[in-house]
Parts: sequence; C-alpha cells; structure tokens
Amino acid sequence: MSNLQQEQYVKMTQTPIPKLIIGLSIPTTISMLITNIYNMADTFFVSKISISASGATGIVFSVMAILQAFGFMFGHGAGSNISRQLGAKRVEKAKTFASTSYFLAVLMGVVIMVIGIIFLEPIMYLLGSTDTILNEAKHYALFIFIAGPAMTTGCVLNNILRYEGKATFAMVGLTAGGIINMLIDPLLIFGLNLGIAGAGIATAISQYISSFVLLIPFMKNKTVTKISFKYITHEFDDVINIIVTGLPSFFRQSLNSISTSVLNIQAKAYGDEAIAAMSVVSRCGNLLFSAALGLGQGFQPVSAFNYGSKDYKRVKEGFYFTTGMGVAILGVLCIICFGNSEMIIRLFRTETLVVEIGATALKYLCMALYLLPISAVGSMLFQSIGESKKALFLSVSQSGLLYVPFLMILPRFLGLTGIEIALPLAYFFVALITIPMVLGFFRKLEG
Repeated sequence: MSNLQQEQYVKMTQTPIPKLIIGLSIPTTISMLITNIYNMADTFFVSKISISASGATGIVFSVMAILQAFGFMFGHGAGSNISRQLGAKRVEKAKTFASTSYFLAVLMGVVIMVIGIIFLEPIMYLLGSTDTILNEAKHYALFIFIAGPAMTTGCVLNNILRYEGKATFAMVGLTAGGIINMLIDPLLIFGLNLGIAGAGIATAISQYISSFVLLIPFMKNKTVTKISFKYITHEFDDVINIIVTGLPSFFRQSLNSISTSVLNIQAKAYGDEAIAAMSVVSRCGNLLFSAALGLGQGFQPVSAFNYGSKDYKRVKEGFYFTTGMGVAILGVLCIICFGNSEMIIRLFRTETLVVEIGATALKYLCMALYLLPISAVGSMLFQSIGESKKALFLSVSQSGLLYVPFLMILPRFLGLTGIEIALPLAYFFVALITIPMVLGFFRKLEG
C-alpha cells in the first residue's frame, strides 16, 4: 500500500469511533444542510411568483428524485464495495468500482435527460400536475432534465469520496454548487424576469459546477481510487455487484419519487393550495432530517471499512452511537419546529389555507420525524456491509409498504388529515420494523 493508502487505513480502523464518525459527519452534515438549504431557496424564491409555481416545485421534485435514485444506486453500490475493498487492502479492485460506477452514471443521466425532454408534458401530468400548474412545471422541469448527467455523476463522486473517508472534498463540491445556486436564483428569477425557468437554469448551472468540483480530487491524485476509462471493469459481475448493492438506494429514492407523485395526486382534490402546502412541508422535513442524515453518512464508511477488516465490535459501536445522536438531534429540532410551524410556513406562502394545511401537516411530521434515524442508519448499516436484501427491505418498507398505501387509504376515511398523517405513521412503523432486524443481525455477528 502507498503512504496515502496506509494512512487512510489506519485512520478508519483505529481512530476512536465517536471521534471518527463526528469528524467524517461534520463536512457531510454541512454539505447536506447546504444542499437542502438551496433546495429550500428554490422553493422560497419560486413561492414568491405564484401558488401554481410553488406547486410546480413539488411536482418537479419527483424528477430530481428519479435522477438521484440512479445516482445513489451507482454511488452507494460503488462506495460500499470501495470501502470494503480498501478495508481488505484490495486497492486496484476499489479503483475498478469507482470508474465503472461513474461512467454508468454518465450514461444513465444522458438517457433520462433525452427521454425527459422528448416527453416533457406527459411526464408532468404523470407526476400529478394540474392544468393550472402544468406550464410552470414544464419550464422548471426542462432545465432539471438538462442537469440530469450532472446530478447522477455528482451523486456518484460524492459517495465515492465519502466512502473513502474524504468527506471534506465532498463537502467542498456540494457546498460550491449550493452557494452558487442561492446567489444566482434571485438574479435569474427576478433580475432577468425569467420566473420559474430562472430557478431551473440556476439549478442546472450549479449542478454542473458541483459535479466538476467533485471530480477535481480524482484529477489531482488526492484520492486512493481513480476515475479513468482504463479502470472500467471487464467483468459483468462487477456491474451486477454495483447495481445489487446500490438497489436499496435506488428503491428508496424511486419510492420517494413515487410517493411524492401519489401525494400530489391525492392533494389535487383539495386544490393547488394543498399541493403547495405539502410541497413546503416536504422540503422542511428534508432540511430537518439532513442534520441527522449527515451523521449517518459519516457512519457509512466506518461500518463498511471495519466490516471489511472484520472488526465487528467497531461496527456495532458505530451504529449505536450514530442512532442515538441522530434521534437526540432530530428530537430537539422537531420540538423547535413544532412550536413555530405556522411561522415557518408563512416564510413561503401567506395564503390562509396554505398556512393552515402546511402548519398542521408540519406538526404531525414533527411528532415522528425524530424516529427516522433508527431506520435510516439501520438501512445504511446493511447496505454498507453488503447485506443488500436487508437494506432493500427497509428501503422498500418506508415508502412502498407503508407511506404510499397510507396515502391511498387514509384520505378515504380522514380526508385531508389522512394525507397529513401518512408520512409520520410510516416513520413510526418502519422504526418498529428496524429495531429487531438490527439486534438480530448483531447477535449473529457475536456468534
């Protein structure tokens, strides 16, 4: 091993778990917060245009989720393998996984971009757009599709860097894109009078810049792995390995897209105000969770690296530390958000009905959101160490087995309230499912 490789191996296998996870999670949390803040910035600036424009962000959010689904599938699929290969000191194999996943992401991003542009209007209707929202949704979505290759490759590069233990490089790339987006959003939307199309252009520009910045560490030999055509695998089994390992992420993000579409379709019966309100609540929930998700992403390379080196005690210690910290952090944030729900919604829209629906939904969300780290870290654990079936089950459970059915069934009996409580109930039940799965797996490791 080179000095760089040996130094990284010692860091990941010998640094005390709390110090290591916090050290890796701080840059990851910052990048997650910046990413969600600039998503919120889009929502904030667009909400100043009209209710229809605000609702359009909720529709197009599904498109972003689809792109991220493929990006995270290739990114997590490669990252998990990379960490375990580095933990077992198989460096050349790690390089193969990195390059192969990157170029697969480029290909998929281009395919989605082309299909999205050709079938733009039918896709918007499919995702739950109303006739009044359609025009705004099309203008916004066009540039999101154009940003497709940057979004998919950015996800891959971000995850490779994190799984190598180079979270600071990942933070710089994501933060650069986020800050640029926030700076040019108001300029394009209001200064140049481009409306919601300006928000889409800002997102596309920032995504391409972010993807390039994330690529720089690989170009400057600051990483153990490499991005190069010569490292693309010649073994089909490697591609299958990446896809299978990354499937939990793919289904998690895909189901997020599907659930958002179902949410929009169900909310459509209550008007554009309901769609706009639930869109704002969704973004608020994502921002809150990003504070704990960054901690979980700091845990991922630790679990994969130490599982690869067969130090199972550190894997268990990392899970308990990360889950406990995540629940505590989100618990405090949820209490604050619960007490200020109406004020938070008013930051985006001031219409009485939007505020009423949004504030109520946000309060319900805060009653269960703090439980999400249990299932999220559990899924991250299983995916990082190669237990793909368990990770896939947890990924499918939250949205596919719980949230979407709740969205389709509860409104029949509870009306709008059924829509508002569907996601909190899903968080509660998936946490109950996760606990025995993780404890049972740890007992097997001890045996």
